[in-house]
Amino acid sequence: MLLLGVGSLGLQGCQRRAVVAQTTRPQIILTAQDRILVLAPHPDDEVLGCGGIIQQAVAQGVPVRVVFLTYGDNNQWSFLVYRKHPVLMPKATQRMGLVRHDEALAAARALGLSPDQVTFLGYPDFGTLPIWTTHWGEAPAFRSMLTHVTAVPYANARRPDAAYKGEEVLRDLTEVLREFHPTKVFVSHPGDHMPDHAALYVFTRIALWDLAAEMHPEVYPYLIHLRHWPRARGVRLTDDLTPPGPFAQTVAWQEYRLSPHAVEQKRVAIQAHKTQYGYSAEYLLSFVRPNELFGDFPVITLQASAPPAVEIASAGGPGPDSHEELTGEEQARFVGLEERRVWLEHGTLVLSITYSRPLAEATELSVFVFGWRPDRAFGQMPKLHLKAGAASDTVLDQDQVLAHSGIQVTRKPRQVTVRIPLDALGNPRRILTSARTYFGEVPLDWVSWRVLELAGEV
Repeated sequence: MLLLGVGSLGLQGCQRRAVVAQTTRPQIILTAQDRILVLAPHPDDEVLGCGGIIQQAVAQGVPVRVVFLTYGDNNQWSFLVYRKHPVLMPKATQRMGLVRHDEALAAARALGLSPDQVTFLGYPDFGTLPIWTTHWGEAPAFRSMLTHVTAVPYANARRPDAAYKGEEVLRDLTEVLREFHPTKVFVSHPGDHMPDHAALYVFTRIALWDLAAEMHPEVYPYLIHLRHWPRARGVRLTDDLTPPGPFAQTVAWQEYRLSPHAVEQKRVAIQAHKTQYGYSAEYLLSFVRPNELFGDFPVITLQASAPPAVEIASAGGPGPDSHEELTGEEQARFVGLEERRVWLEHGTLVLSITYSRPLAEATELSVFVFGWRPDRAFGQMPKLHLKAGAASDTVLDQDQVLAHSGIQVTRKPRQVTVRIPLDALGNPRRILTSARTYFGEVPLDWVSWRVLELAGEV
């Protein structure tokens, strides 16, 4: 059985702490041959996750480029604090996207970058994970919640008017990678609780698999959003950023260490993101530390007749009593994910999800299983979604119900097992899968997107 995981000092003391960190965690070193690509879901993520890395790349004179997936135009609460009145009309929301664009350029200057080293793709803030799951091929383009548009509305984006479709996001990322040809890619983490962060990771994975004949950059995911992490808020100049408990053992963490000057410039760059800083300064400043962390989950290799790969507990979900945003009714209906098993059985992928209590009315389990193979466009591959409710199960390909797919779903009071013939997935070589529980439209618990590799002929 393979366990995959869930979930003030003086100067002398500071030096001791730094030495311990350097001897216990591998260090990221940039070389003169490197080309550094930082992929950020929103303006400010580039500084929080990679502010030190960017400064080091600039100092060494190696090529560096920062690419933003969105303009961050769906954070109405930060806009309310910034503007001192609600920002809800579509055009006003787009203008705030342009404000965040300019903030990102100011932050880039603080890190030593010029505007021509920064690119904005312009996909919908808080909309890229729905694009990933249900907006490919014949499906309609995604419609943004606040801007009310279905295509990139910004004239200063890389490709204005690109439709909010999975193929378009993948096209832009593929073109950026091909044009820049990075040696190291820094990208948001698959275990990040913010949907756009997880989406950027999986889109990037597909793009890199598609480009495997052209490049093999090292990939360094950085984590920003995980409940109750970092635990200490505000600037902690003498405290290292440490891996979160849910991922401490399952992710092979590496780090980059910042000089005191780099730490201070990182703080300046964070403050340049004024809309976000005014709304959540203590949280943003909790990333002003002597180090930055990077790491990914290992690929899960599946072999015919091998024992199941097992993931114990969720990806750091909140628990029924620790999510301050849940109402009393939502907490009472909380369904936590406790275990995920995956294995191969006679040409069939088997996924078994165990959860904390039986699904009740209005609670639902969603399991996503997407396949990839090198000789078929990813947009044409099946994108399967099992929706398990209290009394019924539905299997979809994006948003289309599959009535005769050969997929079998079996139920126990606290478990769903789904058997998917590999040909129903397009006979993939790799698979991306995740699972979530919901109460109505409210997310309750989740397990991270993981990469499955099918070994040999299966």
